[in-house]
Amino acid sequence: MTAIAGHDHHTVVTAEDRRRYGRRAQLLAGASVAYNLIEAVIAITAGLVAGSIALVGFGLDSVVEVSSGLIILWQFRHPLPESREQKALRLMAFSFFGLAAYVVFESIRSLATGREAEASTVGMGLAVASLMIMPFLSWAQRRTGRTLGSNAVVADSTQTLLCSYMSGVLLVGLVLNASLDWWWADPIAGLVIAGFAAREGMAAWRGEGCCAPTSSASVPHADACGRERGCTDC
Repeated sequence: MTAIAGHDHHTVVTAEDRRRYGRRAQLLAGASVAYNLIEAVIAITAGLVAGSIALVGFGLDSVVEVSSGLIILWQFRHPLPESREQKALRLMAFSFFGLAAYVVFESIRSLATGREAEASTVGMGLAVASLMIMPFLSWAQRRTGRTLGSNAVVADSTQTLLCSYMSGVLLVGLVLNASLDWWWADPIAGLVIAGFAAREGMAAWRGEGCCAPTSSASVPHADACGRERGCTDC
């Protein structure tokens, strides 16, 4: 069993607990993959029809979410998921960077050419739906990841939460474009989305988040949480 050091108590996580939370991580990843596949198809299709960079970028982020969920499923299919942790994080980082690069390129091109996006009722409805669903899924993923001490699962939860932020940005951009005819609101919203993606890509690359739970006595340079120095979730 493993002792997780807290601020004023110790929570014991047994091997059975870790297996149970590992199964939960896979179930949540599967739910994320299923939802984001649907979201990606709707967003990209609606974005291409309306010529909306922000909406297409949002759909591509859903594709990144799908890849993130598949990475988690791949990791936890291994008897020792911890052995795949670093590789999983690097794969997630690359997916974030790819998304950011594409959206930045398209947003700048749109601003330079003055290309206007049409109003998209479907896009606005999708953004509202994501704002209602994604925060709850992210909370469940983050709680599971922290219990497991898995940076990869926490990074997956961050991608899900990022989708919520992007939904808000997307909704604002689409509403401004539709109601006030502010055509530049769409590519600006795309740049904000790209900024979020690049930041989270760097965090995943550095492996920031929670560290594997351990007893403070076994870690020479443990922090106040009894975890290795460099953890950011204490």
